[in-house]
Amino acid sequence: MEKNKAIIIGATGLVGSHLLKLLLSDDRYDLIKVLHRRSTGFVHPKLEEHLINFDKPEDWKQLVKGDHLFSAFGTTLKKAGSKKAQYKIDYTYQYEVAKAAAENNVTNYALVSSLGANSGSGSFYPRIKGELDEAVQELNFKTTLILRPSFLDGNRDEFRLGERIGIAVAKILCKIPGLKNYHPIKAEVVAKAMVEGLNTPKNQIIYDGQEIRSLI
Repeated sequence: MEKNKAIIIGATGLVGSHLLKLLLSDDRYDLIKVLHRRSTGFVHPKLEEHLINFDKPEDWKQLVKGDHLFSAFGTTLKKAGSKKAQYKIDYTYQYEVAKAAAENNVTNYALVSSLGANSGSGSFYPRIKGELDEAVQELNFKTTLILRPSFLDGNRDEFRLGERIGIAVAKILCKIPGLKNYHPIKAEVVAKAMVEGLNTPKNQIIYDGQEIRSLI
């Protein structure tokens, strides 16, 4: 059976780090190409790392070649420093990579978005997530998979007080009828859903909250 070649952006993040480990151990893939600003620290026969400057797509767009693109990139407003900087990371960089992949005939694409993503939202974060969700669906992929998890549960390198509070509140809210999608979800579950979702494509494109579990 012919094996797939994967591309990951965001491989050092909470979901991306689980995704990288899964793909390296998955026999359906023979090459995992990581595009990032800093090294993952991994050494593996299947791993090919490229440290790039996302602001210069002319230098790296030819590298975005393979079968499956996984996008688990993102930041917070606090870490980015401004809305302009966060927009560049959460929208521009991810869109430019997805566009390059489509132009290079990558067939399948999986994106980690956010529950509540809505391009018409009056709030900044849901709006940029919604804008990206809509934009990538216009690209020429055979399969596009968009996962919109609630709060991601897992061990980050950095402590995010707001996220920990949000997880605690969400665990209470999800017990209210109609709000189960707000239940926090393990980062490794999202990573596994991305992989399985691209290997067993379905007609559905967007998976909100707990729907993500149905892909595993």
